[in-house]
Amino acid sequence: MSAQSQEKVYTIDDIEALPEGQHAELIDGVIYDMGVPTRVHQEISMFLSRCIDNYIQKKKGGCKVYAAPFAVFLNKNNYNYFMPDLSVICNPNKLSERGCEGAPDWVIEIVSPSSRSIDYITKLFRYSAAGVREYWIIDSEKDSITVYNFKDENGGSYTMSDVVPVGIYNGDLQIDFSTLRI
Repeated sequence: MSAQSQEKVYTIDDIEALPEGQHAELIDGVIYDMGVPTRVHQEISMFLSRCIDNYIQKKKGGCKVYAAPFAVFLNKNNYNYFMPDLSVICNPNKLSERGCEGAPDWVIEIVSPSSRSIDYITKLFRYSAAGVREYWIIDSEKDSITVYNFKDENGGSYTMSDVVPVGIYNGDLQIDFSTLRI
């Protein structure tokens, strides 16, 4: 019988033990370092945060928008810890001191070169399976915004100069990316 090499399976305790300021995600026991976001990444995140929060405030809505670093615990296991670029949570019972316990209503990931396959494949599957209602992947290098509306099983593809309707708000909120100044 031959010995097989076994990779270490990490837990949320390992994520919480990281040095202060180091951010990582945990997917099925594997740690993914998040690195430092680029200036363009930050511009997109701030733009979206403002648009979404302004809409919620104007409508006196109950949803809340959170930017990374903000922990999302999609499952009740110890091997998954997500930190989406933006999370919109409409059920206050999902909010705890740790972050979001369960699926946010809307998740936005802004693609970095190191996160491309994780955002497009792994997280797409995980967010859909966990009950996220809407998932956006923003890829400024490819001038694309991919929208998945899991509730209605539709979505669309847009460019960074399009007006993009938000499905969880039935299109009442539309984000005009042509006003984003990068």
